[in-house]
Amino acid sequence: MKTSILKNNSHLQIMNPEQLYNPEPFAYSHVVTVQNFKRIVHVAGQGGESINGELSPIFAQQVWQAFRNLETALAAAHAKLHDIAVLRVLIVEHTAEKHAVLIEIMQQLWRNHAFPACTLIPVSGLALSRMLFEVEATAYTF
Repeated sequence: MKTSILKNNSHLQIMNPEQLYNPEPFAYSHVVTVQNFKRIVHVAGQGGESINGELSPIFAQQVWQAFRNLETALAAAHAKLHDIAVLRVLIVEHTAEKHAVLIEIMQQLWRNHAFPACTLIPVSGLALSRMLFEVEATAYTF
């Protein structure tokens, strides 16, 4: 079995088996193994709300803010986006256009880095009625 191996950090090995389609254009990887780490960081779902609880009605702005919130939560645990092994993203009323926005933003955030494993879950609603996006992460640090 041939696999392309993209190393992100010394503790994360990111792989895309050649027997599966190439997920890189869609801003994720198929497999991440983790070894030689000290801490596991679980970050609860982060929405696109500002520190004041405000939500933009624009999907792309909520996605950017959710990732900024995720970066803030990770920093509190001395971790970074590139320490993430697994992402779970939830999109309200998923469309191809919303998916394209997510891919573009993730390509910018993970520029020059391999993507984490990621599962996109279409949902009919989230905790707040105006939330359009939420991201949850598991990171590993050393």
